[in-house]
Amino acid sequence: MSANMKNKAIYVGFTFFMATIFIVFPEISWAHNVALNDQSFLESNAGANIVPYLYLGAKHMVTGYDHLLYLAGIIFFLFRIRDIALFVSLFALGHSITLLAGVLANWSVNPYLIDAIIGFSVVYKSIENLGGFKIFFSCWLDTRVAVFSFGLVHGLGLSSKLQDLNIAKEGLIENIISFNIGVEAGQLVALTFLLLAFNILRQSTNFQSHSKVANIALMTAGFLLMGYQVTGYFVFTAG
Repeated sequence: MSANMKNKAIYVGFTFFMATIFIVFPEISWAHNVALNDQSFLESNAGANIVPYLYLGAKHMVTGYDHLLYLAGIIFFLFRIRDIALFVSLFALGHSITLLAGVLANWSVNPYLIDAIIGFSVVYKSIENLGGFKIFFSCWLDTRVAVFSFGLVHGLGLSSKLQDLNIAKEGLIENIISFNIGVEAGQLVALTFLLLAFNILRQSTNFQSHSKVANIALMTAGFLLMGYQVTGYFVFTAG
């Protein structure tokens, strides 16, 4: 089988896998809520609970497939540690600002719409990685600005999950800061595994062709997430 045929087979297989998962388990595609056990803990405990919130923040990031897909897109073509640190820091700064401000200032955001935009962020980064914008535009939005801006959106997505819960005001600031630190710790763990996976991919002699397939697959996942979130909005809120 030729390399192109293998790439097409991988892409088709991934698309079929993602579509099957979302059809069989559609609840994973809706606004990713906090697990029921975690909800019970958050709503039944008052005061500062630093360690539990650290754990919950890390867990939420590591299991947040939409955040991880965007993070994968960010670092896909970054080879130098300095560049990786810069872009991941911009993303982290963005979602830290809106996570903290969103909860503390009680900004009301529809979780389905914000998660649809998060899905779009995956699509956007994949198109950028594929050089799609350069085909039609002589200049485009600076990647650093885009990563920071989408970080703000991802932070609102995180804050919207906590705002849906009846969290006690006592110890709220300490708990939200702890949750945010946990999110950053979870991001570092995820980043480590992603870098290891990409290093293996980059050792392939067909890295360029594989990179196209991988980013098309990322874009497909982003479109699927967008579709389900928009559907969720009309089914559960607009109706």
